[in-house]
Amino acid sequence: MTIRISEAIKLQIDLAAENVIAAERGSEKIAVEIKSFIGDSDISSFHTALGQYLNYCQALEEQEQDRIVYLAIPVETYQYFFQLPFIQRSLKRYQVKLIIYNPKLEVISQWISYKNIESLFSKF
Repeated sequence: MTIRISEAIKLQIDLAAENVIAAERGSEKIAVEIKSFIGDSDISSFHTALGQYLNYCQALEEQEQDRIVYLAIPVETYQYFFQLPFIQRSLKRYQVKLIIYNPKLEVISQWISYKNIESLFSKF
């Protein structure tokens, strides 16, 4: 799927690609960005993954509003890296939706939807 953001910018979201899939979860239409975090730097991989996730969210908001974007990460990465306070704050700030998967067993372990806690308290 190609989404035109402006005359100069096109965002290519290949929902048939190996690392991005389109699916349905119950009645929800979802797009899943799958990341392996096997590179040299987890923080660099996180920056890339978060940036792509946010771009996909914005593009799909404009073009396909009923599709929800999830970031899929390995269970080991979630357990040791995604528990760091900085990462947790980022996930909450940007309200990231995660799928935690076990690459060895090829199963989904958990679905997580972070809420922006700060915005909840700003109403009071």
